[in-house]
Amino acid sequence: MMQTVTNIWRFYRDGFRAMTWGRVLWLIILLKLFIIFVVLKLFFFPDFIGERAGQLEEDEFVSRELIERGIPAP
Repeated sequence: MMQTVTNIWRFYRDGFRAMTWGRVLWLIILLKLFIIFVVLKLFFFPDFIGERAGQLEEDEFVSRELIERGIPAP
């Protein structure tokens, strides 16, 4: 088992060492992921539930909103 893990580790280590364009591409991928998950979260996705919940706990707020906005039975 340990030999298999070691072989996999060496495979990836040697592969990343031999890369020329791959390093630049991985840097671009990581930069884009950072922008998507950090920058966009900060500016475009505010804490909607936390702001609107008021004195209620967040789970109570979500539960109440789901029930109130539910589609009425015919």
